[in-house]
Amino acid sequence: MHAQISFIDGQFSLIHIPLSLYYALLQPILRTLLPPGSRSPPSTSEPEGLLEGLSVDKKHGFLNISVTPIECSVVCHESWAKNIFEPAIRHLPKDAVEQVSISKDTYIVFSVSSAGMEAGQRVIDLTAPLAMAGIPIFFITTYYTDFILVPNKDRQTVSQALLSRGFSFSEDDSAYVSPVSFSPTRSRGPSASNDPPPSPPPSSVSELQARTFSQLKKRNVVPFVEPGLHLIQCSGKELPRRNGYTSPPNGSSNHHENTWLENIDPKFYVGLVSALVQQPKFLSLTLAQDDAPSLLIDKSLLWLFGNSIAGDTDGNLVPIFLDLVDLPLESTGIVCGVAGKLVDEMQLEGTADPQASELSYLSTARAGAVILSSEASEVALRALCPLLEKDEES
Repeated sequence: MHAQISFIDGQFSLIHIPLSLYYALLQPILRTLLPPGSRSPPSTSEPEGLLEGLSVDKKHGFLNISVTPIECSVVCHESWAKNIFEPAIRHLPKDAVEQVSISKDTYIVFSVSSAGMEAGQRVIDLTAPLAMAGIPIFFITTYYTDFILVPNKDRQTVSQALLSRGFSFSEDDSAYVSPVSFSPTRSRGPSASNDPPPSPPPSSVSELQARTFSQLKKRNVVPFVEPGLHLIQCSGKELPRRNGYTSPPNGSSNHHENTWLENIDPKFYVGLVSALVQQPKFLSLTLAQDDAPSLLIDKSLLWLFGNSIAGDTDGNLVPIFLDLVDLPLESTGIVCGVAGKLVDEMQLEGTADPQASELSYLSTARAGAVILSSEASEVALRALCPLLEKDEES
């Protein structure tokens, strides 16, 4: 079994929107989600005329929109942040402007396709070398693919770190790695600041993990779950194609350039917009060039989508949240360190159902979420809470 890694074209920005300003910025969120069609080329005097990061069929190379109980977070091409979000933010009251943030540094994104690999070990193999090299990371698990975000300025260091751990890059920036290429230990930890690091990178995975919990404890980060919140990981259904093309709706002739929106059941997007308009308790959408739309969503909202989604709709996932608002932006990859600890705990507990110990991950601008089965989430909280309890004398 191997993992295939590919860098996605472009540089990306990370946007933090506090929930109190969600509705004030819903219009640019929807505008980014549903870019204009190709009826005519947009004028360069309009924002859309300056936008990059779209394929010929108007699909984002990468886009993540996440709404959680902590924040709304958007990862989009830097041109969308500059030309769509920045103008909308400038129109907010001054005190509100200061609450929204767009990352000063841009990020690169690489995708990880690794069908058949155990989820927890896969993430450890991929992210531990980067964390050991002191590279900040964000990790996003989707229905099809895993995505890792790293600062653009660290691209060369990323390549060197992966090469040193057995990755082999081809000329087109793809890489392959065995799922057992890293250290035999299953523990992993956070990434530290690289500009410059406050201390040398850890010398071992156990030291790296210890730093994770020390930093979280110092900043009073306490893991929590939202009562009654259960998630489903699913995907938008693709429409059947004829001779390689999606059939035009209602039998209409296809005189216009085909767009990616026409390849997905329209009920999926009606449901998606309906969910976003009501400010969901939890929704994470990922669009990527080579995948159908991937959705991690509050199970109570499934009815909005009808039969337009594919996946295990009977599943029952529970997110454990970490509010990282008081940590430096470059430290948000710390959620992966927590996840590494949980891989250990799942192995020690030995759940009856092997799939019950499967882990998913979501890094957002100011928060992190580790997503497990309902059974495993109880084990996880029992493991994490004692590690992050404040000392009595502090």
